[in-house]
Amino acid sequence: MTTALAPSSALSAADRCDRCGAQAYVRVTLTSGGELLFCAHHGREHSEKLRDIAITIHDETGRLEATPTVAVDDER
Repeated sequence: MTTALAPSSALSAADRCDRCGAQAYVRVTLTSGGELLFCAHHGREHSEKLRDIAITIHDETGRLEATPTVAVDDER
């Protein structure tokens, strides 16, 4: 069962994976009240076990697939 208590704030470049120190894209709020941050790799690796102990899982890994905006130079 997943119950959202409050909307999670967006993860930033300052948020780091608790496993390896890379940029975090997954925030897990635990039933015990704690919080874990994971990079996309470790979030996927531990996803099954995390679902068993999480109240919420805030996943921003979709940001990795987003296409950056490209500026067009109109001067020719």
